[in-house]
Amino acid sequence: MKIYKIITVCFLLTLFSCDDFLNQEPDQQISINEQLSTKNGILESLIGIYRDIEAIQSDVKLLYADVQGGNLTFTPTVSNKIISVPTVIENSYSFNDFEQASDYENYYAAFYKIINQANVILDRFDTYTFLSVDEKNHLEAELLVCRAFSHYQISLLYAQNYNFSTDASHLGIVYNIQPLEIGVDFPSRKTMFETYELLQNDLDTALSLFTNTSFFSVPNYALFNNITTKALYARIALQMNDWEKAFNFSDEIIKTSGITLTSKENYILEWEKEEVPISEIILEFSSPRSSDGSVSSSVSEYFKYESNTNYGKYVTSEDLLDLYEIADIRLNLFLTENLTTNITGVEVPLPYYFTKKFQDDAGTTCIRLSEMYLIRAEANANVNNESDALIDLNTIRKRANLTELTSTNTILEEIFLERRRELAFESHLFFDIARYKKKVVRNKGCLASVCDLDYPSNFFVLPIPDSSIDLNENIQQNEGY
Repeated sequence: MKIYKIITVCFLLTLFSCDDFLNQEPDQQISINEQLSTKNGILESLIGIYRDIEAIQSDVKLLYADVQGGNLTFTPTVSNKIISVPTVIENSYSFNDFEQASDYENYYAAFYKIINQANVILDRFDTYTFLSVDEKNHLEAELLVCRAFSHYQISLLYAQNYNFSTDASHLGIVYNIQPLEIGVDFPSRKTMFETYELLQNDLDTALSLFTNTSFFSVPNYALFNNITTKALYARIALQMNDWEKAFNFSDEIIKTSGITLTSKENYILEWEKEEVPISEIILEFSSPRSSDGSVSSSVSEYFKYESNTNYGKYVTSEDLLDLYEIADIRLNLFLTENLTTNITGVEVPLPYYFTKKFQDDAGTTCIRLSEMYLIRAEANANVNNESDALIDLNTIRKRANLTELTSTNTILEEIFLERRRELAFESHLFFDIARYKKKVVRNKGCLASVCDLDYPSNFFVLPIPDSSIDLNENIQQNEGY
């Protein structure tokens, strides 16, 4: 009989040994049979998956796209006033990560653990006789989206963008759709085409299964459901240059989700609210809370400013600030503070620009309606429907108090720049650069040994950690590592 751990599932690619668990029941853990024998046990496991996803998405991975792309730089330390690169991203920041000790090794392992957790629950669906048909369908849909989302996040960091090769025949990732058994399963990486086919299969199946079932008393934006899944699908279709699906899903969300764009008058105020997300949120991974109801951790720790002796490590780069026009109301989302900085032995006050997007116990923003407008604009622009593309682009520009554009000669470049301004610090820039096949240019405040990166390059992706390759003889390392 196969035995799996549900809370910290044994997974071939992420753990060194699960022998102790496979040989005997742990004294202080519940067996998989017991855990999944009741509705409450299954829902506890599902909650655990959501918590694990939030923990990963709010960790240092949150910063990756904006640090690598050039939206973020660093503050001086409080103690010695010297600006330095945080050690947790020191190698990857310079496009020089190491497979032996990757900056993101835990991230790779953690998402594959979540995938196996979802697969373990899915593998036993025939035994859930205590669930109604609607409950089973909805549970399966949520788990499939959790699995798809996790694979998608891994693909962003560990496989070249979908259009790196003309037919997406380059290496994608390992895509697991069944539980893995230690010492038995040694999966290989799929092509990127196969990876995205499996992603779409999971999402299509989920969308066919979702019901009106609600397992938890939480806002809809905190869970995978029909609306959040379609928004995720729109983003994934954009990565594929599948303009038809990108348009259809973003268009449906805009027209039928019931979510509306935050108004120009309320835009800054909404971002400044404590704990509550901006009203146009589609998907947010809410901050975890302690037993007393207080937020126990938040992405604000990276970006906060409380005083000149208590502030986060990451601030807005002047490369990004220079892209905003003077009239742009989004400039009000930056808090300018002078911090004493040691420059070659001389301490001087220098301005640093903290974002207000993620202050005061903020949750982890994943998808907003603004992104759907920009996806629909890009999809239309790529099928030569520039007039409609311009309407959507101008919708975002007008809210920002910018003049409407009238020419479509550079519409795709304008969409790229608007995505950089509007979606700053929401984990997009570096992946947009790769998708547009642009060069990374980090001019102001860059502390890396390598600040710029031409496209294509092996170093648009991270190395698969050695700890995973050592456990799976069939995994092929990314080129250049």
